[in-house]
Amino acid sequence: MFEIARQLEQTAVWFEPAVLIVPGIAAVLFGLFVWLGGLGFRRVLVAIAGAVSGGTCGYFISGQNVMPAVVSAGVAMVVAIILERIFIIILTGLLAAILCFAVLAGPRIESKDNLENHPGKMTVSLDVRESIEVTKGYVAKFATEIERIFLQMPVYERVIPAAVAVLFMAAGFYGQRLTSAFCCAALGAILICAGMTLLLLYKGSAPISRVCQSQIFYQSIFGIVTAFGMATQLLLCPRIGGDLAGRKQKGKNKIEPVPVSENWRGK
Repeated sequence: MFEIARQLEQTAVWFEPAVLIVPGIAAVLFGLFVWLGGLGFRRVLVAIAGAVSGGTCGYFISGQNVMPAVVSAGVAMVVAIILERIFIIILTGLLAAILCFAVLAGPRIESKDNLENHPGKMTVSLDVRESIEVTKGYVAKFATEIERIFLQMPVYERVIPAAVAVLFMAAGFYGQRLTSAFCCAALGAILICAGMTLLLLYKGSAPISRVCQSQIFYQSIFGIVTAFGMATQLLLCPRIGGDLAGRKQKGKNKIEPVPVSENWRGK
């Protein structure tokens, strides 16, 4: 995986800048929104996450066809909105399993030195279409490498991410606000990291290779960022929700004056 990361970093400097800059900035901005305020706008987050996940699954299942991906994105978005609580619980378990697998797979990622001495193979600039096609190839390589790492794991390590996912999903039924805060904070942190990686790839800073070389450090930073996002949302979002609920309750409890009808006898 380390060699694939190095090849991608050296090839990315020849990409069309818009392929890296536009999604990078979008991921960072949306990640900041989800990281600090996703708990207060869960319905919007659920709709977007449902559309993205459904569209991604439809795109790969249909053999990278756009129309089935669009249809599956729309269907998944509607289902996610209708089953909002269930979708958040499933998404929380999935994120927990992914993060757990990343920690377990860290020691199996080969790491080497002398990043600057590795010769690049790409020497011509690529347009948008060519950049996207090359990116697809690297995504497929990363997926194959992740599968290889998973198959090399002992059985007990394969079970751990599934057990963590079940644990977080079970906790979602009893502590919905806490698990929702974790879901938003973790998802936002992942989006921010992904966006910053794209922007650093454009600058030729070799972010993926450096993360692979200092995994414990960056995993600690990610954990701190996620915890800070959770604490911020748990402190701020309940106040906003409580104020709105209090206003509605105050309006309901307001005593309306009862009209006094005149006695027909004039008393």
